[in-house]
Amino acid sequence: MAKEIPDLVAEARAGTGKGAARQARREGKVPGIVYGDGKEPVALAFDFNKLLTQLRAGRFMSTLWNLKVDGQDDVRVICRGVQRDVVKDLPIHIDFMRLRRTSKVNLFIPVEFVNHEKCPGLKKGGTLVTVRAEVELIVTAGDIPDHITVDLEGLEVGSTIHINDAALPEGVKPVIDRNFVIANIAAPSALRSEDSAEEEATAEE
Repeated sequence: MAKEIPDLVAEARAGTGKGAARQARREGKVPGIVYGDGKEPVALAFDFNKLLTQLRAGRFMSTLWNLKVDGQDDVRVICRGVQRDVVKDLPIHIDFMRLRRTSKVNLFIPVEFVNHEKCPGLKKGGTLVTVRAEVELIVTAGDIPDHITVDLEGLEVGSTIHINDAALPEGVKPVIDRNFVIANIAAPSALRSEDSAEEEATAEE
């Protein structure tokens, strides 16, 4: 299932340069520009409050956005820079780059764990400890997975789950080129307490 691409609403901005940018800010807008894909750059203006909310939600720079500008076709973009006020740390200008559907992009994709009921380690009281709830992957802009799946069937207490254990869609690969840990099945707390007590007793002897 393809991941839903969030909308980012903007309006075309007349004029460029510092004067036009200052005017946009006086009107409660954040000036910006979109470029790339062999087309002319277009000056834009974003609602300050809405943009600030999206920036503070996190992952803004690694999110693929569906840019909506009245009177223009929607276009997929990714943020390539946010200029901030040095004192207030608020956005004063923002740059976006257009992407084709075939473009490769780095995005954080959620991890979904399935078959909890078929996991012996969990049945014995173990706990699923998630190390990475999201994984940064290289994906195609036109076919972004909604999530990646990790099957817990047959895993015992002490099992460690790596990225190579996840079912990655065709053409998708991790940004990090090593078999990193996603999660593990930890021992029940009572068992961990017993182990600790035994270790302490051994140390005292």
